[in-house]
Amino acid sequence: MKRSFPWVEGQVDASSSNPSSTTIFHFPLPIHITSQDVLIRRAEMYQDHMKQIPIPTHRGSVIPFNSWMGLGRSIKQLYGQPLHYLTNILLNQWDQLRIGTDDEYTPLDNIIHPCKAEATIWLMEEVHRQTSSHVQIAELWKEDPMYNAFVDSVFPILEHTS
Repeated sequence: MKRSFPWVEGQVDASSSNPSSTTIFHFPLPIHITSQDVLIRRAEMYQDHMKQIPIPTHRGSVIPFNSWMGLGRSIKQLYGQPLHYLTNILLNQWDQLRIGTDDEYTPLDNIIHPCKAEATIWLMEEVHRQTSSHVQIAELWKEDPMYNAFVDSVFPILEHTS
């Protein structure tokens, strides 16, 4: 069975594994690389790296916190790993949603138990790391010129040995 691919003019014989039955394709290279292409590639590298970081299975201790962003910073420090861009955005949005409420200045750990709050963050983190589309992340980054403020450093620091 032969089928055409929309981006090339050749065909591939899908019914045979014989290399001689395959037409060689010449894929055109892009004439210029746009900043969108670079952003998508950067988001793909970011997402691939974040997928490789395991979610901690052992919780360190109960973390006191006043805000969602504060809890996120404490988690990063305690576990020594970054939180996903989308998790950081969500924590920031949750803090903003508290503005103007009756309990705006009440420490958040008096409202939500710290263990439940931390478990919620790790659950969101797992979803963001394992299921987010790098194309969608790139689209969000394109819309927000300050997106770097919510991207934690994800590359390990290499130690130089002499």
